[in-house]
Amino acid sequence: MRHEEQVRVIRTLMDHLDRGTNVDAGVIGKVDARDYTCPERAALEWIAFFKEHPQVIGMSGDLPTPGSFITANDFGVPLLATRAADGRFRAFANVCRHRGTVLENAPRGERTRFVCPFHAWTFDNLGALIGVPKADHFGEVDKACLGLIELPAEERHGLLWVHPKADGKLDVPGLLAGLDHEFETWDFASLVHVGDDTYETAMNWKLAIDTFGETYHFEKLHRDTLAQVFYGNVQAYDIYGRNHRMALCVRSIDQMRSMPESEWNVTMGAFPVYYLFPNIQINIGLNAVMLVRVYPENDDPDRSLSRVSFYARPEALAIDPAGTRGVPQRFAEIIRDEDYVAAAASHRGARSGLVDHFLFGRNEPALHHYHATYRQALGLPPLETVKA
Repeated sequence: MRHEEQVRVIRTLMDHLDRGTNVDAGVIGKVDARDYTCPERAALEWIAFFKEHPQVIGMSGDLPTPGSFITANDFGVPLLATRAADGRFRAFANVCRHRGTVLENAPRGERTRFVCPFHAWTFDNLGALIGVPKADHFGEVDKACLGLIELPAEERHGLLWVHPKADGKLDVPGLLAGLDHEFETWDFASLVHVGDDTYETAMNWKLAIDTFGETYHFEKLHRDTLAQVFYGNVQAYDIYGRNHRMALCVRSIDQMRSMPESEWNVTMGAFPVYYLFPNIQINIGLNAVMLVRVYPENDDPDRSLSRVSFYARPEALAIDPAGTRGVPQRFAEIIRDEDYVAAAASHRGARSGLVDHFLFGRNEPALHHYHATYRQALGLPPLETVKA
């Protein structure tokens, strides 16, 4: 983030604190509770937002060296991502071209050759078929035509993007909208991967996204945890196409008032949270970054999966390895144990059939924006609003 933008964000938060105000959507939003429970809607989302939509599968630190690989199975396509000797990031369908067996089952590692567990057909990390056992018995095959199916992939600003369809269009600057240049300033490419968590929850995937969309709940739900670190119901908020950036207000912002603006770093007094449409959250701390990828369990409206990955600034990791991992880990556990528990209770409320709609307050503009763009992307009527 450019320094002048960091100053603007901090100034905005200070102004809200001084005035006792918050961002204001101007209206109350009204969403049908069935948006979270309808099987037909879930099936539509699964295709439009996951099977046929570009995905962020991690950060550059997930493929730190030539020979490293990661796999994924969260959006309808078994995926194998590699970094070969030329340093380039590539992505393939993780499927042997002989009988369709999943080729690599490990979530990550280092390997330059991938051997199918069924018949030992072997592929290199460029996707080429390089070995067919007992080829004279099997019969003649054209190895050049039987390499792994390559998927559109791009590494940009330290994020790894893949399109799940081999003929899919991948326009990362377009997907980032106005965030393209801002992401360049964060130097995500230098981050070191330090761990992962997975949270499986009995709730619709959109409720997981919703938990990141406001701080109105901090003083109640997080009164003994995050409310000790953050001012609740205070944020700066900016929209970038279908994406947005929230800046949560950290209580240490009070100490910044006596500092010259030239020394301000936004992470001293704010916690930037980026949302990338349709399912990505990037949370940025002073020394660590947390990437959250939220998925439905296939087209099930009642189950969701959150993949949480932790990354550290290398200079901070060298000084305090345990602390650099521990702080974002604790933050993620609070999301799991408090936010997601409350969201799962909301899902049960929606499933009851007794509540026909949920409300988004004027002080929850991220929820207005997310649900408005979500509906627009599916060709649904606009989000209903109520004057307040």
